[in-house]
Amino acid sequence: MEKIKQTGLSKEEVLEAYKMALRGRRLDERLWQLTRIGKTSFNISGQGAEVAQVAMALAFDRTKDYFLPYYRDMTAVLTWGMTSKDVLLGSFGKADDPSSHGRQMPNHYGSKEHRIISHSSVVSTQYPLSTGVAYGAILSKQDYVTLVTTGEGSANQGEVQEAMNFAGVKNLPLVFVIENNKYAISVPENEQYAIEQMADRGPAYGFPGYRVDGRDFAATYLTFKQAVEDARNKKGPTLIEVMVERLTSHSSDDDQTVYRSKEELEEMKKNDSLAVFQEQLLKEGYLTEEKIEEIEQELKNEINQATDEAEAMPDPTPESISENVWA
Repeated sequence: MEKIKQTGLSKEEVLEAYKMALRGRRLDERLWQLTRIGKTSFNISGQGAEVAQVAMALAFDRTKDYFLPYYRDMTAVLTWGMTSKDVLLGSFGKADDPSSHGRQMPNHYGSKEHRIISHSSVVSTQYPLSTGVAYGAILSKQDYVTLVTTGEGSANQGEVQEAMNFAGVKNLPLVFVIENNKYAISVPENEQYAIEQMADRGPAYGFPGYRVDGRDFAATYLTFKQAVEDARNKKGPTLIEVMVERLTSHSSDDDQTVYRSKEELEEMKKNDSLAVFQEQLLKEGYLTEEKIEEIEQELKNEINQATDEAEAMPDPTPESISENVWA
């Protein structure tokens, strides 16, 4: 594990990063509760990837850069600027949901205010879309970098290869991310691809590719920081493969105990990135047990209030069904 001080972040910034990661976990747990008691219909979880997603998002200038997330990126979009209430409005399907005004499935994050571009339920279509966003920076001579993510399963789709090829040819200011949790729903990685690591695909398209351990906050942040600097300095795209765990089933409609052994699941939980990050912060003097309790209570209050407020908001009206639909 690289020491946190190597990031150059202040103690306050590091503590905020921990809070962001913990917010993602606690909000995700709330979404599972709401689904199980029938108040919401669906959840697809990012538990296990929170630390990596915070480190990734913090490397960008969130006042001007663009983000095209995929469905497990709740912690990343929270770090980018969306709120717990924004996420809950989407899960409840409310009219004020910033992602789609209650029209999309949950976990299809979007925010015009924060330059977060929502995606299709057809996996990986955000990849070719991201090349258009990034190409726009060149054509309009604007100084922004584009971030796009997907999982290792959907990274095998044809449009992903087309997007990376185009980005290499046009030298786009774009950071491609593959969040590799080793399972495409129930299909393990050895049945998905034959290369040693998915990061190797970057050089195949003419730009760097790196694999990083998503449990290592400092290493992940520094890898993304370099990729963003390269993109901003007209050095072109980068592919980053972030190794993460998927602590939950693929979605609320799946049961991973059917295809993953008890031993595998227990070993995975021992390596929970949030616990690893918390232990590192305690050892390096950034965090205390008292501070952890304080943050936990603050987040509990925040998420309870956001849940109550979001649930009480109005549903979309039938008359609005044709609004914001373009043909």
